[in-house]
Amino acid sequence: MKKRIKKLVAITLVMAMSVFLLTACGGSGEDAGAGGGDGKTLTIFNSKMEIQDQLMQMAEKYSKETGVPVEVYYSSDTVSAHLATRYASNNPYTISMVDAKDVYSLAEEHAEDLSNEKWVKDTEYAIDINGKVYGFPVCVEARGIIYNADAIEKITGEKFDPEKYKTKTAFQGLIDQLIKGGMKHPTAVMKEDWSLGAHYLAQVYEEQDDPDAFVMGLSDGSIKILDDPKFNALMDTFDVLMANNYAKASAISAEREISEKKLAEGEIAFMFGGNWDWSQINQFDYTENMGMMPVPQDMDDGMNEKLVGGGSKYFFIDSSKNTSDEMRQNAKDFLNWLIYNEEGQSFLVNDCALVPAFSNIKLPISDPLGASVSKYTVAGQLVPNYNYLPDDHYALLGAMFQKYLAGKSDRAGFAKDIETYWKTKTLKSHSN
Repeated sequence: MKKRIKKLVAITLVMAMSVFLLTACGGSGEDAGAGGGDGKTLTIFNSKMEIQDQLMQMAEKYSKETGVPVEVYYSSDTVSAHLATRYASNNPYTISMVDAKDVYSLAEEHAEDLSNEKWVKDTEYAIDINGKVYGFPVCVEARGIIYNADAIEKITGEKFDPEKYKTKTAFQGLIDQLIKGGMKHPTAVMKEDWSLGAHYLAQVYEEQDDPDAFVMGLSDGSIKILDDPKFNALMDTFDVLMANNYAKASAISAEREISEKKLAEGEIAFMFGGNWDWSQINQFDYTENMGMMPVPQDMDDGMNEKLVGGGSKYFFIDSSKNTSDEMRQNAKDFLNWLIYNEEGQSFLVNDCALVPAFSNIKLPISDPLGASVSKYTVAGQLVPNYNYLPDDHYALLGAMFQKYLAGKSDRAGFAKDIETYWKTKTLKSHSN
């Protein structure tokens, strides 16, 4: 997969320096501000809630086996704002788990150069800036259409093959067949702003030949999104999902848990989402055969044969004087343990149910959504994430997308909302 080396930087960037409480984990029971200041404890900041319990258990075991004290902390605050408070108090974490955009904004000032680490050669997803590697990819995640093959096959009477439904036209035909066979509403649509704004809408940018140029064109007004074939193709498919949504009458009130329960148990067949949804789906009485497929589109550019995804969540090691060279080495040893030690590999794949970002890890993926992502990853069939959207993109445009979902706006109105948003952003493109 090609690596993105461009990024967009908003001219004005305000990082909130808020005062807040953080739940400290890893057995310390202390406030985050008090943790890890002894210079001997390996402190890890986790921003992925789904694996917090697993990380805490791993920290206890790793500490006993290596003699290196490890504490894990979690905060639901914005990553950049939370880390800003730590740096302001000269009490950074040894290792921080962040999103890709945070690596680009924080790494050169705060992160250790990891270019000479052994694992760099075993992944395509490390983040490098100006020739230096700063970001260690924790896992691969991807998004597309989640399907329940058992529910589909029960009606069609034949094995479900996602390859037959790459176009919106073919997908609509299958939807019609399911309805005729008794499945009243074959789809669900998550109403959350992050799903709509950060995932579905973002795919319009990500599938462009040059996402940077496209977004800048929206910003300077040279691109009219309503004229863009990709926007219209993806919205055509979204309209199919929306029209056949079990919660169509009150789409903006649909609860994620209800949607995922219906999908898991086969009451519906399709929902746009990602392999992270398995942490919710597996709480229900799910059927055996589920998976992920690309978003169908009436386009011939090959994008309807790929999921969108890549490295998701990154570790970086603190480079400041507040972290000793010994602690930085302990942190590097921990990262190597994750990918070269059998227990570390099992922790990622089996305990956390993550799709590893490293080619040397050969353990089978246990959950069906992760297995689908792994298949597309190995085949090189992932459209890279666009990691440089402004922090308010998903909230503001997610809200505009919710208006569309609720029938309070049409496609032209939504397109205008998108253009209006981007015209407030003054952007510049530069290479790393």
